[in-house]
Amino acid sequence: MTSKSKTLPALAENHWKPGFNAAAWKRRGKGLVLPVLALLLLEFVVRIGWVPSYQLPAPSEIFLTLRDLADGPLWSHIGVSLLRVFSGFAIGASLALLAAAWVGLSREAEAYLEPTFAGLRAIPSLAWVPLLLLWLGIDETSKVVLIAIGAFFPVYLNGVAAIRNIDRKLVEVGQMYGFSSARLARRILLPAALPGLFTGLRSGMSLAWMFLVAAELIAATKGLGYLLTDGRETSRPDIVLAAIIVLALLGKLCDGLLAKLEQHFLDWRDAFTGNGGER
Repeated sequence: MTSKSKTLPALAENHWKPGFNAAAWKRRGKGLVLPVLALLLLEFVVRIGWVPSYQLPAPSEIFLTLRDLADGPLWSHIGVSLLRVFSGFAIGASLALLAAAWVGLSREAEAYLEPTFAGLRAIPSLAWVPLLLLWLGIDETSKVVLIAIGAFFPVYLNGVAAIRNIDRKLVEVGQMYGFSSARLARRILLPAALPGLFTGLRSGMSLAWMFLVAAELIAATKGLGYLLTDGRETSRPDIVLAAIIVLALLGKLCDGLLAKLEQHFLDWRDAFTGNGGER
């Protein structure tokens, strides 16, 4: 039997129906092991009294709270927070990509912009809040701007690094073949920089969620950050933890969507996926 024929049963087993990927589902199952074990451990230590339930409710109680919130205001809070995050991320990431392209391709632009950007990105998120409230008030604009600031810097930093790490020989080959600037950017610079750009976008999305909570904790009447504040003020740790769980799930979902886009646009790479990894 040839080596080719030996692989046919394995292919048939892993792809017994369209769209099924046994390795991917197995990998997802492994990712659930740690959260499930943590939930079981927390349930155990709370139920036997090692941790008081008024400080840390059992996971089963938190899920009951989530169910009650889902029948009430939870979805409106989620909708408001998602709109703020996506708006701020879109603005911040777009401006960051433009700035990264300018600075990455021009040493002159780097000399003018990089010192200022280096100082601005060292400012903590909460330090922006009082200034934005004074300038823009407590409406949606201040929250979206704060989220845009959070998303800007990781996208900018990774974008500049991605452009500067492009192999110089690739650019020289394009110039040798007479590529115009637009064609050089489209055919060489952009594909070579995409891995770093996606890393920046995923980091920017994570920070967008963090800056969202900073904005909603201080000046909001709706949103998941407001839900956190409401749980704290009413001494309801179950509401606080329920809001944290929803934030974690939404952050993971957004990161997963960007990861899928990254996989789609970078499918041409023959990259190392780790020992035992499968493409």
